[in-house]
This record gives sequence, structure tokens and C-alpha cells, in this order.
Amino acid sequence: MSFGSGSTGEVEGGKSAAAMASWHDSLAAPPRVLISHRPSDASSQGTVLSLQHPRSGDETGYLFIDGQLQEINWFKERYGAWFLGDYVCEDGGLYYCTPVDPIFIFLPTFEAARLSNGKDPGKFRQLDEILYVEGYPGYQQLMNVASHRMELVCEVKEVSNMKFFRLDNSKVLSWLCCKVYNLKEVFPKLGKNYAAQTEKEQLKEAVQMIREYLKDEPWLTLLCKKLQLDINEITVDATTKTGEASFYADSCPAPALPSESKTANGGAKSSKGRPAKKPKTEVGSKNIKDMFRRVARSGSGS
Repeated sequence: MSFGSGSTGEVEGGKSAAAMASWHDSLAAPPRVLISHRPSDASSQGTVLSLQHPRSGDETGYLFIDGQLQEINWFKERYGAWFLGDYVCEDGGLYYCTPVDPIFIFLPTFEAARLSNGKDPGKFRQLDEILYVEGYPGYQQLMNVASHRMELVCEVKEVSNMKFFRLDNSKVLSWLCCKVYNLKEVFPKLGKNYAAQTEKEQLKEAVQMIREYLKDEPWLTLLCKKLQLDINEITVDATTKTGEASFYADSCPAPALPSESKTANGGAKSSKGRPAKKPKTEVGSKNIKDMFRRVARSGSGS
């Protein structure tokens, strides 16, 4: 399976953890661990799609399985390893899939497709036009999902059994407010720290979470105005929390060494901003039996 631009791959659906295939067809790479929700049908096949992240626009991997879209993320602790059968995966990292509302993923595409200008609400377009994104054929595989889900945030007209969609700002804002208040209702159940927050603090916390999947313009600006929140407080607090993150969790875009997080200048840094250790070059067999044989030989020669 590959995370290349516009590429797709098959994942066995009956397993909660599966080995990842090679990064490149011509290069053998070590297996990877992937954890996802178990589908209702153990024989169902999942598809890995490369789509644009709704906030950054970066290429990001998603798993589409059992009618559900899941974002593929990469996680690695400082120390750890996986024993996969008789194989040792040295870096100890793993991929994990978390469900994501596809409306977040579609919002930038539908926003661009309506070609709105000022007070002009824009044009109605068919789904095959909206979901044609150059270099990202994965959107076309989500046609049925978009047809069902995007009616919540779009005006829809039907002409000669053909549906035409146009994003509606008021519907999008209503949907976003619903997301915010649903999150806010969960916070008191998460512990005393959340329960002690004021209503405004809980609203800010919820908006900051949703911001990870929203562009600041126009949606975050409109949402803050609707909820009477200061957008500057939202963006500053979110930046501070991101800088204080103590674990390595990164969105998984196209093929790259998962043990590294690329920065703007191309260097690798850890989640705390320090230069990350370069991964050791993998040489020789990683079969655990061979590893013990090498240890035994070195011990007998000393």
C-alpha cells in the first residue's frame, strides 16, 4: 500500500492491527502497524485515499472502509519497538485511524466550486464537477458519501433527475454550531478541570478543537462572530497548546519516513522543536532468530 499522490491501496478489513506494505514498489521496507475500527463485515476491504487536509491543504492519508472515512495519523514514542511474528520493527511507531466527519473534508472543495464573489452566493454544480480535484482521484470514490452528507450544508436543486449543489453559509454555520455544542456537552464528563470551566471557556475549547479542520477564512471567522468569541484568543491559545504538546503525533501525508517530522526547511525535528535523532540505516536481516544468532557469535568470540 502506498500513500503516493492520488494513490489508493487495499487494507484487510477484518483486523484491528495490520502490517503496512512497502513505501515504494521497488524498495522493500519494514512492515508497519495500523490500528483502526473493526468493520461490521470482517471480509470488507478498505481503501487508502490521498486527500487534501481541510485546513492546511497538505496531502493526507485517509482510510475509507465500511462506508466510514478515517484519518490516518502517525504516532511514535521516544523508545519502543514492535515484535511482529519473528520480525522486529525497531522504531516502535504505529499508524492509527480516527473517524472524521467527511463534511470537514469536503468543505474547501465545495467552497471553491461555488465560485462565490462578495454577496453573490455562487453557482450550483454537479457532484462530479465539484469532486474533480486535480491530482486527487480519491475524491471521486467518495461521491456517494458526498451526495448523502453534503445536503446538510448545501442548497440542492434537482433537474431531470440530476442534483446540483451549492454550499450555503447559514447551513454550514448551523452545522458548525451543532458540532461546538456537542463537544461542549462532553467536556464536564472528562474530569474536574473541564467541569470547572466557565461556559465561555468551554466554547473556546470546543472551537479550538474544530479549528484543526477549518480554514480561518471564512469559517472560523464566521463561527466566532456567531458565538460572540474573540478570534484572536482562539488562534493564540491554540498556537500555545500546539507548542506545548509533549507527544509525537503527526498527520500522515504521502510517503515519508514516519520517524521524522519535516519542517519548513526540510530538517527533521521532534515534537518539542529539538532536532530529531536520525533513524538508523537498516542493514542485514531483521529476523529475530538471525539477531540472536549474531549475538551468540559475537559473545563466543569475545
